[in-house]
Amino acid sequence: MTITEFKTACSNIEQEYKTKIAAAADLPAVEELRVAALGRKGALTELLKGLKDFSIEDKKTAGPLGNALKASLTAALDEKTAFFAAKQINDELNKTNLDLTLPAFPVAKGHRHPLSVAMDRMTTILSRLGFEWAEGPWVEDEKHNFDMLNIPKHHPARDAQDTFFADTGMLSMVLRTHTSNVQSRYMEKHQPPIRIMAPGRVFRNDSLDATHSPVFHQIEGLYVDKHVSMADLKQDLTAFMQGLFGNKAQIRFRPSFFPFTEPSAEVDVKCVFCQGKGCPVCKGSGWIEMLGSGVVHPNVLKNCGIDPEVYSGYAFGVGVERLAMMMMNINDIRTFYENDVRVLSQF
Repeated sequence: MTITEFKTACSNIEQEYKTKIAAAADLPAVEELRVAALGRKGALTELLKGLKDFSIEDKKTAGPLGNALKASLTAALDEKTAFFAAKQINDELNKTNLDLTLPAFPVAKGHRHPLSVAMDRMTTILSRLGFEWAEGPWVEDEKHNFDMLNIPKHHPARDAQDTFFADTGMLSMVLRTHTSNVQSRYMEKHQPPIRIMAPGRVFRNDSLDATHSPVFHQIEGLYVDKHVSMADLKQDLTAFMQGLFGNKAQIRFRPSFFPFTEPSAEVDVKCVFCQGKGCPVCKGSGWIEMLGSGVVHPNVLKNCGIDPEVYSGYAFGVGVERLAMMMMNINDIRTFYENDVRVLSQF
């Protein structure tokens, strides 16, 4: 076969099969033509077998012609296949009364829980202040939950009235009463500078009322470095509270006592429900206690292997539910746990 005859054969095959493809009546007919034209014994395959007898120069001409023919036939076959596939779908749809132009049935969308929304907002503000995320176990040994935090055996916080004890059969374990257990565990393994936040669930043997729950959420904040003082604590907590409630938020610091900080302070925010006039939520005081804080006690640093003569720090514990109540104008903490969709859908 000469190169001229090869060109003529390519043209004849293309015209023949494109005519047959155009006239194909269904998908099986198209597939039969695909095999007849491009299969192992198809017309194009048989034609290309003759390339072995061509000179190198002729092969340079014949090869591209063969590839172009194959591409042309493949495109025509695929187009016809797509036509019959679409026709088959339309035929099936025409057999039903389904109207695809109708709007879809409304599907109820899920909503983020308000506590998740509040937690994200708080941790976002703290992260902007330089705090890194840290976590610890819910079921904790008394060493990390109490001893290392300078809470002695006789302290009321260790009494069964406030703490859930877990019977493990070996160690004396508790459901953590604060996320401060993360503080003691983190300082054991890391040297200053330390700046962490520890969000999570905590457990206390409290009665359930409008502002208390036996299971709630807390964010622990800890900053340890050289020359950290109460002024740093006040500055950061003021920035945190104003980030949540706006620059006009009224905040006050009250002297307090915690065994793991000295000096200690409680931080209150003016009640948003009564604007400080007094209501059941704030128990008539006009203020709602938001968190406890203070300068880390030297004994805590020493227990965790940090030299209190070189380093100092501050710590605070934020009740997520109480802050969320203020942020979202919710006057009963039980609202967060009742899972009423009518309430959750508002957030």
